[in-house]
Amino acid sequence: MEWVDCHCYVPDASFDGGDLDCGDGLLLLMRRHLDPLARGQFLEILSTESSVEEDLPSWSRLTGNALVSCVRRGDQRSYLVCKGSPGDQSSAAGRAPLAQTTGSRVEADNGSLAACRQQPAPAIPPLAVMSIGSWPRPRWMLQALHEYLERRLGEAAFQQTADDAVRLAVAAQVRAGVDVVTDGEQRRDSYASFVGSRLDNCQLVPITDLLPYVDDPETFAEELRALDVPAESVRHPVVLGRLGRSRPLAVHELAFTQTLTGKPVKVALPGPYLLTRTMWLECVSDRVYEQREQLAEDVVRVLRTEVQALLAAGAALVQLDEPVLTEVVLGRPSQNRSFMCGALGARRAPDEELAFAGRLLSLVLAGLPAGRLALHVCRGNWSRDERVALRGDYRPLVPLLRTVPVGTFFLEMCTPRAGELDVLRDLPAGCRLGLGVVNQKVDAVEPVDEIVARAERAIALFGPERVLLNPDCGFATFADSPLAPTQVAEAKLAAAVKAASILRQRHSVSPIPEVSVDKQRAGP
Repeated sequence: MEWVDCHCYVPDASFDGGDLDCGDGLLLLMRRHLDPLARGQFLEILSTESSVEEDLPSWSRLTGNALVSCVRRGDQRSYLVCKGSPGDQSSAAGRAPLAQTTGSRVEADNGSLAACRQQPAPAIPPLAVMSIGSWPRPRWMLQALHEYLERRLGEAAFQQTADDAVRLAVAAQVRAGVDVVTDGEQRRDSYASFVGSRLDNCQLVPITDLLPYVDDPETFAEELRALDVPAESVRHPVVLGRLGRSRPLAVHELAFTQTLTGKPVKVALPGPYLLTRTMWLECVSDRVYEQREQLAEDVVRVLRTEVQALLAAGAALVQLDEPVLTEVVLGRPSQNRSFMCGALGARRAPDEELAFAGRLLSLVLAGLPAGRLALHVCRGNWSRDERVALRGDYRPLVPLLRTVPVGTFFLEMCTPRAGELDVLRDLPAGCRLGLGVVNQKVDAVEPVDEIVARAERAIALFGPERVLLNPDCGFATFADSPLAPTQVAEAKLAAAVKAASILRQRHSVSPIPEVSVDKQRAGP
């Protein structure tokens, strides 16, 4: 029996069995509600009787039906049973997984989700243009963000201010002509640490407060001084107790963005390996978790719940950010402890770390629609100085990327530091490549013909249907240190849009998607 935070399929029928056990009439009620269903449809059984946990799996096996998943909601259990099996296509009314559909409203309560009026998410066409995620914040938004984190600005006032900033970010992307929008991560202090202000038993503290907890405070302080981001303004998530998710991390961001545009919306989240490495601080987190693997279990749990909620709420793409993967294979063990401005715990041998990262990603994403899931990898986005960022191609990461159950990889490729494109030819068949075609660290806007030429090299390897266009990374990964002004960011996306138009005409690709992104990725 699999206990999950929410069912991945929408029930076609539901009934409440109360405290009846299987020998006291519950089976008769189950049969009454199951018989009218077609094979491949789903029945939800609500029960407060604990013995059902033991009896229902045996009943399912004996009757040839499938017990798909189970959810605890206080004293009540919710069991989802499929008549036949979920893959049974004999019924035209067979239901798609919940994660492949959207709801007009999703309500979260301590990790349990209820979705209504499910509809497919907008599909994303080939050669679609979009940003990675972050967008420069207005000065007044930065002020509100600092006051909010320092608890000098209330929740309602902060969210109203952020709504205005999101309106500007979305409007700029729409003017540029992108195919997919983001909310620009306007409510976040950085691409990853923001979860510290949303998770239970987690707190954001200035990164300078962590000096007493690192192995070599002097070296760590020197690294902080070398960063373009003011260290005193960078906050870091610190674990104070068992992690929980009593409120969403980003579902509220998605919901507001959907009110501003009918375009598909992408939402980025920090990946499970990044969060585990960032949050695992000896002498702090080990007061709660004996080992980082125990911390990772809770990180996986809250992230999986959030991803499911975002998919159910209609996110066209949910992108997990794992830039630290390049630090594993390209960085030196004594280097980059403050990589991406996170006080990362010391890593183990590269092979061990990559295997650990792969396990965490698979646990978060297992069984979810690969076509609506993405992974972003870069080499650091805290400085415009190319000399301080990591360099090297993706060759050491390709074996790991082949195992990650996502349909799209958004990869830094515009900068020469990223190496040659050819090493990516062994990515899984059917996956899409989000190709970095503009460099967010450079003010000069790339010529359209240069973007076209860069994209053509990817098209030669993958075909036009499998290529998307994007910047190498976010335009403002850290709120207080944007890599580009708003005008430059908009101009770079507009140039990519013009290039995409040329490429679509050249390769006879329709800008109107013909196949939903819900289609699962082809096998490896």
